[in-house]
Amino acid sequence: MTEHKVTMESTLKVLLEQKKYSTLKDILVTMNPTDVAELFEEIADDRLPRLFRLLPKELAAETFVEMQPEQQELLIRGFSDAELRAVVQELYVDDAVDLVEEMPANVVRRILAQADPDMRKDINDLLRYPENSAGSIMTTEYVSLHPKMTVIQAIERIRKTGVDKETIYTCYVTDSRKLLGTVSVKDLLLATDDSMPVSAIMDENVISVNTLTDQEEVAQMLSKYNFLALPVVDTDGLMVGIITFDDAMDVLVEETTEDIEKMAGMLPSEKTYLRSSAWDLFKHRIPWLALLMVSATFTGMIITGFESALAAQVVLTAFIPMLMDTGGNSGSQASVTIIRALSLGELDFADTPRVVWKEIRTAVLCGCALALLCFCKIMLVDRLLLGNQDITTMTAFVVCFTMAVTVLIAKMVGCTLPLAAKRAGFDPAVMASPFITTIVDALSLLVYFGIASALLFN
Repeated sequence: MTEHKVTMESTLKVLLEQKKYSTLKDILVTMNPTDVAELFEEIADDRLPRLFRLLPKELAAETFVEMQPEQQELLIRGFSDAELRAVVQELYVDDAVDLVEEMPANVVRRILAQADPDMRKDINDLLRYPENSAGSIMTTEYVSLHPKMTVIQAIERIRKTGVDKETIYTCYVTDSRKLLGTVSVKDLLLATDDSMPVSAIMDENVISVNTLTDQEEVAQMLSKYNFLALPVVDTDGLMVGIITFDDAMDVLVEETTEDIEKMAGMLPSEKTYLRSSAWDLFKHRIPWLALLMVSATFTGMIITGFESALAAQVVLTAFIPMLMDTGGNSGSQASVTIIRALSLGELDFADTPRVVWKEIRTAVLCGCALALLCFCKIMLVDRLLLGNQDITTMTAFVVCFTMAVTVLIAKMVGCTLPLAAKRAGFDPAVMASPFITTIVDALSLLVYFGIASALLFN
């Protein structure tokens, strides 16, 4: 696939240099809009408008939607009013809203000026909904049918209005915009009597979402029920739009990317990696790095507090990194597992007792296994093979017992913090690897020196 893409890029560039526009157009019209947009990313900015103008109107609009915001802005600034109007008129409302949200104010004014009054009104209406809500990602272009319509009348309505709708497979039965049910094109085509009313074959058990429902919850519902689209109703129960599966996929990708960045200790970014400059990466990474660096002061204070004890048993210092790393890794495993389950809707705060009990059992098994392995490693490798005679059986026991306790504590911290964050209304992904590791590092040192003080220094 990669080789094919490289070959296409080279071919396009050669044809563009040779000004063989007819051949270029013949190639582009056979391609998927997404693939065209990816190829355009590799084209020099000064050549992009010329290549884009070769596309037929419908393909141009579909390709434009898939392009990066920077390229979209470049094209818009180079468009005449007529060219911009042609592209905007081919966009679905939700795609137009996404475009408006990405563009600077002066470009937005041009876009809205070239949109027809109905689209301009729809765009402004959708922009009023809170960010990341169902209302902000829905489209108002759907097929609505009246319950008293006959099957043949419904099919005729779909033929007349469906060309401008984002999806026609699922149609929505409404009366004065009140959502009554759904009916698929398949149901209409397979109906045995063309004079049968739509109300007789519609499904009245409609699953819908409110305009203020979080977009991630909407995406999970589409995935759960395998719907192609999900109706959106306002607070009065009136249907205002639909959310299609492709928009839900975009939401899932966006939310997953954001969670991964937070779990890695970075501020979320709207740009792709290759589109981000070194300064962009710096701005998103430095806050957490600085915070975690400062928080490491606590571990330093703990070590300093036990400095005299360490002087008496210097050998204990060698095992600090192993204990801290094991604790951090154990906590990260638990936190990532819980965060993932929360994002999929498998868990909520009410499940905390079950989660804690399960993690306790897991921690005991992991802690005992690691402690046994660690004891063998210390006695065979550190004492016998490396000849470190300062390591005694009691020293090895202190280290291994600390490891077992540290794993237990780390698992508890790792599973409870994301649940608590979710309960408090925060994103659980914040309570991931860097944050958990910092807390567990401090706790593991306190446990280590506490056990060592009790067993070795008395």
